[in-house]
Amino acid sequence: MTSPEPDLEALMRASQSGDAAAHRALLHHMSGRLRSYFRNRLRRSGAGTDEAEDLVQDTLLVLHTKRHTYDGSSPVLAWTYGIARYKLIDYLRANARALRHVQIDEVDDLADEHDGFSAVDTSRELHRALATLPRHFRLPIEYVKIEGLSIAEAAARIGMSDAAVKIGIHRGMKRLAAVLSEARP
Repeated sequence: MTSPEPDLEALMRASQSGDAAAHRALLHHMSGRLRSYFRNRLRRSGAGTDEAEDLVQDTLLVLHTKRHTYDGSSPVLAWTYGIARYKLIDYLRANARALRHVQIDEVDDLADEHDGFSAVDTSRELHRALATLPRHFRLPIEYVKIEGLSIAEAAARIGMSDAAVKIGIHRGMKRLAAVLSEARP
């Protein structure tokens, strides 16, 4: 079985260049994957398909509004599932009732990434790699790429100019990719 990543990469690049048909195709493809992702995880917490659909739409909205921030340093699927994971965590935090219905041995399963990505391991690996970066690279990446703040919001929070935040993200992502690639077997 071959991975759909090359097609998704091409769709993302075309989408970033303003190709509306490629953008629709990308969102359509991702909506099916996200729907499955959220339904599988929410089923364990007692939430229904309406909640899963809300999370799909929230994630697609982030993909639509933040696609310009995708820089190709990670696969499109991994980037998308990272966003989805944070949406799921936000939902579970906001709806603590969902956690009351989760069996203790299923807690780790809630955080597992789809298609073989382990969210917990990936998150730990990412945070370890981020910790090696200097503050002027680490904070812009954390605020913009992970927390989803705008460049202006991150700049105000850090006390840097917008341009410095953009440069910090660009250079930091390069360093982060190098650190992560060294850490992989």
